Amino acid sequence: MKNQSILVADKDTAFLRDISCCLTGAGYEVETTTSTVHVISNILKKKTPVVLLGSDFDNRIDLVDLVRLLKKCNQHLAVILVSDEASLPGVQKIRKEGIFYYAMRPVDAEDRDEIKQAAICALKSVEHDLQQERSVDSHHNIYNLAEGVKPC
Repeated sequence: MKNQSILVADKDTAFLRDISCCLTGAGYEVETTTSTVHVISNILKKKTPVVLLGSDFDNRIDLVDLVRLLKKCNQHLAVILVSDEASLPGVQKIRKEGIFYYAMRPVDAEDRDEIKQAAICALKSVEHDLQQERSVDSHHNIYNLAEGVKPC
């Protein structure tokens, strides 16, 4: 996998430190931020395939709107949402936006391991999706050759 980086965005610096340490220890490149502008800029540049986003990350923008915007910027982006609460209507609403995984905020090592496993799966899923797209694109190009030109 070429890009094994994960962006972690949350306003809780202790959470950022814990998750960063956990994922870095697993061999991944981790960037942390408390800035919505940084998240959007990063996704527009398609630098990071996975974003781990705290549910109360930024009170100035609705979480559903933020996820929708991020997914429009990069349709292959895997968003893992970490929340303090599990209201069923809220979870259903955010899942409709295409998040990859929904987890409760970790309180112990087992919980952090759950998030680490979700991030690993998300990275694999994004890579698989990109490989499928490349395969379809190259297959599609073969059949769009000029008339009389045969594929090799």
